[in-house]
Amino acid sequence: MTGFARPRTTTLATLALLAMTMVWGSTFILIKDLLDRVPTLDFLAVRFLVAGAVMLVVAPRALGRLSAQGRRRGLVLGGLYGVAQILQTAGLASTAASVSGFVTGLYVVATPLLAALLLRTRLTTWTWGAVLLATTGLATLTLDGVAVGYGEAITLVAAVLYALHIVALGAWSSAEDALGLSILQLLVIAVICLVATAPDGVVLPSRTGDWLSVVYMAVVAGAAALIAQTWAQAHLAPTRAAIVMSMEPVFAATFAVGLGGESLTWRLLAGGAMVVTAMVLVEAGPRRTPSGPDPGEVQHLVV
Repeated sequence: MTGFARPRTTTLATLALLAMTMVWGSTFILIKDLLDRVPTLDFLAVRFLVAGAVMLVVAPRALGRLSAQGRRRGLVLGGLYGVAQILQTAGLASTAASVSGFVTGLYVVATPLLAALLLRTRLTTWTWGAVLLATTGLATLTLDGVAVGYGEAITLVAAVLYALHIVALGAWSSAEDALGLSILQLLVIAVICLVATAPDGVVLPSRTGDWLSVVYMAVVAGAAALIAQTWAQAHLAPTRAAIVMSMEPVFAATFAVGLGGESLTWRLLAGGAMVVTAMVLVEAGPRRTPSGPDPGEVQHLVV
């Protein structure tokens, strides 16, 4: 991506990401319920295999239009996303859906940090303050004494991998390759999960309701959402995209409390407010430093 997108395109890209985050937020309570009956890796393998198969049927020539470099990048992006999905879903099995949503949302803070590291841009004092605030919010949400629970810890690792995915996707995606790149990512994720679960066999959902959940998460929250993200990030800088996606934990908590029966505690309110505030501060703070551009505006990452 070079330069900046036209205002109308930027608005459409922002709305696409916002719709995607609402869909993702709705999946937390569905996944938590499904994992009571289907193992994590088996669920992910089936979900992304269905998503990839559907997209191959819809657009069978999209993969062939990718260049060799595009295929390499797709493999890297799919690998990052696949491992992050495994960790996030495994973490969700042992933590509340609302908490998982907020911890996952820390990728919004990790994105400018990784952009600074990988793209050699400088961070402002404002951004460092947002990182400290987000860390405090995470502690409020998840700390039990002096230790972070297993579920929260691996979810935090997933958040960092998502941030890497956002930075790389912002640097590599283009509107022309969005469909092919999305399909390749879906297939790579499915293969990673299948290889991981193959030794124990694949457990399939046994209920009609579970299959409906899987299809929804495969087609809507999987294929359609990833296409929307890949296309939108061809028009938005990584930091801005991450800030828009910060609505995911807000939607996750809303669905978890409103439909999942979870309690609205002071820890959830206080910790969640700090994390969301930190995410907003990253975008609302100074756009440039004296010696470098906004971390979200640099688009050079080589593979």
